[in-house]
Amino acid sequence: MPARVELFGVEIDPLRMDQAVAQILAWAADPAPRCHYVVTPNVDHVVMLQYHAGLRAAYAGAGMVLVDGAPVLWSSRLLKHPLPERVAGSDLVPALFAAATDQRKLRVYLLGAAAGVGERAAANIRRRWPATLVVGTYSPPLGFERSGEENDKILAQIAAASPDVLIVGLGTPKQELWVHQNHGRIAARVALCVGATIDFLAGEKSRAPAWIRDAGMEWMYRVASDPRRLAARYARDAWVFPRLLAREWWRLRTVPRS
Repeated sequence: MPARVELFGVEIDPLRMDQAVAQILAWAADPAPRCHYVVTPNVDHVVMLQYHAGLRAAYAGAGMVLVDGAPVLWSSRLLKHPLPERVAGSDLVPALFAAATDQRKLRVYLLGAAAGVGERAAANIRRRWPATLVVGTYSPPLGFERSGEENDKILAQIAAASPDVLIVGLGTPKQELWVHQNHGRIAARVALCVGATIDFLAGEKSRAPAWIRDAGMEWMYRVASDPRRLAARYARDAWVFPRLLAREWWRLRTVPRS
């Protein structure tokens, strides 16, 4: 993998979608009993990372860090540390499923979303990507991460299903913290922290049209779809992120050239 690009205190892998998929498939085929996990920073993550030590530790331990948010991608170019393209988790997962073949089937486990959503997502996956085998789903109860018994139960279910890839849709920072704290016990070669992706796969939530995503305006679509939950968060991010960008510009401007 190429050297990471450091922006906003985050080390990001400068990978295209095809490169990320190829690396994940290579990890999935690796017989070594190790779980690599993937995180996908957007503006909300970048803002949160400035004050959340646990999330910073989770990011530091990630095997792959892929730029999700379009403003973060644009900022990399403005700051002359360009990343090649946006690799959103909700795009990465379907691309990974599409790369599975009859000769190289992919076993996946879906962890997260509301009760019943994982099963609907699994049905859609089986219909659309027959070489991707959904070997288990689970919707954990609220507060599960604070219960040793519940965590043991989840980890045992994953181990029994023996997936190649664990799809984790618990929301940030819960999903990153849980995977970081438990990756030594997760019986999957790869864990993807991908937010609402299970909901998208189930048809529970709709993604923005492709032209809106391509224009980097998906966040506006999401706010309009769920203003009560997201408006305050995006307003905070819109206030804080430009300041972080200005600070990063100044930091890079004053770094001595090698």
